[in-house]
Amino acid sequence: MNAASILKLMSAKNQFNKNHPKFEAFVKSVFSRRIEEDTVIEITVTRPGESPITANLKVMQSDLDLLEELKGLAQ
Repeated sequence: MNAASILKLMSAKNQFNKNHPKFEAFVKSVFSRRIEEDTVIEITVTRPGESPITANLKVMQSDLDLLEELKGLAQ
């Protein structure tokens, strides 16, 4: 990745953090500890004028194995 791309990405990250100041702290809090098997992850999306839609998943060992494999590919 070249320097211009890195600067552009950092600028976008800074703008995102400015627009959503609590989100970075939330993510840091969640990932300050390892996600364990049987952890429930839930997400809700609410579009303007629509009812919220919520989904969740219970983390399984196979999910954790997949994440470890993906981390290995990223290195």
